[in-house]
Amino acid sequence: MPHSLVLNLIPQSPIYPEFLTGRHYHALFLTLISSVDKDLGDYLHTSNADKPFTLSPLQIQRNHKSHQYKHNTLQFSHQRPIPPGTSCWWRISLLDDTLFSKLTPLWLNLNPEHPWHLGSADLYITSIFGTPQSTQPWANACSYTQLYEQASQGDRTLNLTLATPVAFRQGGYDTVLPNRECVFNSLLSRWNKYSGIEFSNIPIESIYPSFCNIHTEVIRNYDTKFVGCVGEISYRILGDIEPIAIKQINALADFALYAGVGRKTTMGMGMTRRLSSNVENYE
Repeated sequence: MPHSLVLNLIPQSPIYPEFLTGRHYHALFLTLISSVDKDLGDYLHTSNADKPFTLSPLQIQRNHKSHQYKHNTLQFSHQRPIPPGTSCWWRISLLDDTLFSKLTPLWLNLNPEHPWHLGSADLYITSIFGTPQSTQPWANACSYTQLYEQASQGDRTLNLTLATPVAFRQGGYDTVLPNRECVFNSLLSRWNKYSGIEFSNIPIESIYPSFCNIHTEVIRNYDTKFVGCVGEISYRILGDIEPIAIKQINALADFALYAGVGRKTTMGMGMTRRLSSNVENYE
């Protein structure tokens, strides 16, 4: 069962930009894991396999009429320190029940006065959202069976927001273009690995881009610079397609909230979610 958890955080000391990086978010998550299961934390640290979680960059809590929500993108780099006392949030998605159950003691015994460390900064986890919130579109939970059963058999429009930079590995190189093969094969691979409901013969060749408002961004806080694409993109399912195939493609689009797409999803990149047909602006 995938979970998209939003942790509400308050730093007790400044968080400097050099610690607001994918590597440090990854380390903070492994610290959370190790606090309840050190062996699992060590395994996730050393494993090179596809990992059953994704992370967001740290976000400063803003009024929902802000740029952040109007354009459906998130802040993925910070040029200035985040001051003490600033309300922040951080999204963690978990793609399998084993990982969620291992972390259950952490959620149940949450101590808002226990400091966690992001670089040199101490921060407190004040609350966790694990279900849909009217002002927080990144919090949710739904079983794989429900995701599949609730997926539409007739909706041929797939609107996605690429909220943090998205890039894909092709051969030995990166590509930033979110073409249908890259996006939906990324989702299909993770769905088949974690859902227990395998999809085969998805007609990806019947998915066509119908709208895009995208651009590239360069992130320089990795070992080498990371170039990815952000913005909104819509696809249409065209042709004489079986309803079961349309349902499976819709399930994959809905799954994007949890799985993300492309590279470095465990370090804040590739955050993606489906938008309604009337693109959300939270105004």
